[in-house]
Amino acid sequence: MTIVRRTRADIDLSKIDWAVLETIDDAQIEAQIAADPDTAPIFTTDELARARRVAPPPAADDVKAIRRRLGLSQEQFAARFGFSVETIRNYEQGHRRPAGPARVLLRVIASEPDAVTRALVR
Repeated sequence: MTIVRRTRADIDLSKIDWAVLETIDDAQIEAQIAADPDTAPIFTTDELARARRVAPPPAADDVKAIRRRLGLSQEQFAARFGFSVETIRNYEQGHRRPAGPARVLLRVIASEPDAVTRALVR
């Protein structure tokens, strides 16, 4: 099946019968959507209500994602977990990659930041 991509410039708005569109109500639109398998919703309303978003923890190499998920600045992250601010900047800018113990520590921080904080406070 060929996929044809169209932009707003490709659509000739003068060909649309606006008077007909104004007479259609929400119930008719929902019925048309439900009748078309290509646009029908994949999930029912109940399934969507029970759904929850699951996001895997960021990779140990993605220091910026870990830090942002924790809501910390570079300075706060460095102070809380024992890194230098320069090291965090180098990781985030791609000048260096975490290796060895730093990579392990970042992996633990990504999955259990409170456990690391408790261990470091003792």
